[in-house]
Amino acid sequence: MAEPQRDRELVRHYWPAELRPAFDALFAIDDALAAIVANSTQPALGAIRLAWWREALERLDTNPPPPEPRLQAVAAELLPRGVSGALLAELEDGWAAQLDEKPDWGRIAERGAKIFEIGARLLGNSDRQLEEAGRLYAYAAACRAGFDPGDQPKEEIRRLSRHRFPKALRPLTALARLAARDIGKAPVQEPEATPGRAAALLSHRLFGFIA
Repeated sequence: MAEPQRDRELVRHYWPAELRPAFDALFAIDDALAAIVANSTQPALGAIRLAWWREALERLDTNPPPPEPRLQAVAAELLPRGVSGALLAELEDGWAAQLDEKPDWGRIAERGAKIFEIGARLLGNSDRQLEEAGRLYAYAAACRAGFDPGDQPKEEIRRLSRHRFPKALRPLTALARLAARDIGKAPVQEPEATPGRAAALLSHRLFGFIA
């Protein structure tokens, strides 16, 4: 039996077709960093592996990519669109924070803000609440991975409440719509890619609201 469809696959349908390879390259890097954290039984070794990726991404700005498919995809799809290796390397810190004994939620949340900054650059648009939406996305993703933040980000959701994102950004902010849904259902964790989540994405595409 095939594995259940992930949320990302639902959201991917909303990405402009010509930008899907670029978004795929972006999230492939983030997934590579996530896998290190998920599979690290020794935080120190995990930190070394994360540092390798950070340095490899930074080198892409001055050197050809090594024979690593995800780094080659970055060179082919993201660098020509103005997304530097150094900018992508900044994602590493949010994952490194999850290896700490007491994770810094500010650093974890900034990873989401950075992903949304890069995604907005690809889409050629921006919004004053975009970083807030990105932080919400990172927060919910970390909770899904088993991290306990303590307090829910109620203030962040309040600031995003009834804020309408522009149509051009909704292929990206759809991820924050699912994050707000997750937070609203906590501590229950809804399975990914359910009909309810698909409906939430459609509503966001039509109206642009996260919460």
